[in-house]
Amino acid sequence: MTAVKVATILGTSAESWEAAAHEAFHEASETIENIHRIEVEDWTASVDDGEITTYEATVEVTFLVHQSRGYSSRRRPLGTCERSSP
Repeated sequence: MTAVKVATILGTSAESWEAAAHEAFHEASETIENIHRIEVEDWTASVDDGEITTYEATVEVTFLVHQSRGYSSRRRPLGTCERSSP
């Protein structure tokens, strides 16, 4: 079974929305391994004196999750936790 995580990243650029999306991906790839895909969720921009000053791209980054060797597939009902003996 494959498990993935999704992280939301905001990239910015003074040049374009495309450059902002590339920046978001580049920054995410500095710390996230196994990026599987990205999806641009929103395009926004900051405006000053009638001119766009900063392009912003909100990007969802999807990446594979590694299961650790100590992972237990045993599930507990929601709202319960495993307690150790005192």
